[in-house]
Amino acid sequence: MTVLDIIQILSPMNGISGRENRVCDSIISLLPAECSYTVDALGNLHVFRQGRRPSKNKVICSAHMDEVGMIVTGIAPDGRLYISPVGGIDARVIPGRRVQVGDQNLSGVIGIEPACFSPAAERKNAMPMDQILVDIGAKDRADAAQYVAPGDSVHFIGTCTSLGNGGIKGKALDDRVGCAIALSLLQKQPAYDLTCMFVVQEEVGLRGAKAAAFSEEPDFAIVLETTTACDLFGIPEHEQVCQLGKGPVVSFMDRSTIYPQALYRLAFQTAQEAGIPCQTKTLVAGGNDAGAITQSRGGVPTLAISLPCRYLHSPSCLIRQDDLDNSCRLAELLFDKLAVL
Repeated sequence: MTVLDIIQILSPMNGISGRENRVCDSIISLLPAECSYTVDALGNLHVFRQGRRPSKNKVICSAHMDEVGMIVTGIAPDGRLYISPVGGIDARVIPGRRVQVGDQNLSGVIGIEPACFSPAAERKNAMPMDQILVDIGAKDRADAAQYVAPGDSVHFIGTCTSLGNGGIKGKALDDRVGCAIALSLLQKQPAYDLTCMFVVQEEVGLRGAKAAAFSEEPDFAIVLETTTACDLFGIPEHEQVCQLGKGPVVSFMDRSTIYPQALYRLAFQTAQEAGIPCQTKTLVAGGNDAGAITQSRGGVPTLAISLPCRYLHSPSCLIRQDDLDNSCRLAELLFDKLAVL
């Protein structure tokens, strides 16, 4: 099974923060028989595969299972659903989107009032999340309450497909891509003992990684992620963060982590030696589970390898196959180096 095959399985699955159990079960079903695993009280999946030889250092690879989405907070008299965001969602991308609601995956649509009833000044701005409701076709509140309750999850619907020349479009590529890379590392016997953490609740505050890293006590960590690519016409190059097709992204700093300079340089040296294109972020922005892992116990030197991704946190994320392949290669090479550093 290729890493793309894994992404095509994981991308359409529903798993907002705090509701990752289906994604976790699917990852477990994809594990090779040679792996052992446990699921902790918070829902983090810990997987171990013995290497061909023991390692000097314990190195973990970490990816998060959750995606951004919404949660039902109440039911309006007309049967539509009040919602709140789970994670960072740009309200501009959601009107008119199809969604699935609750454990039964009820079909719904995110609707807003017709433009003709909105003041002219408001039509130019994104509608606030507290004014956006989900319509499941119920005739009134009593009808909707038979199927939906506050606390039910709301997920975007999105298929994983090829797009253009080497593009891959899908829902929740942040961070099912990272999960797929970790699974690809586990598919073959690694050179050294390998522990992978598939963690929960990254999108709402790096919560799962904090608990999982505390339990694992690693010497080093590699976070497998995606990061925003703003390589679009009209955006100055120094503000594009990163670009599709230029390889994995290795950061020196983001809003949650200042990465060890030695590891940052090691990543680029390793990429250069292997002929792997590699880039850095041109803005100090965003953040990922490295922010929690690096502060675990007495501190964990941590590196993030991210795929450039357009339209992050939307139902239609876009990555490139060559960036995916190169990220897999770089992750494996860096794991091997850190294991014996």
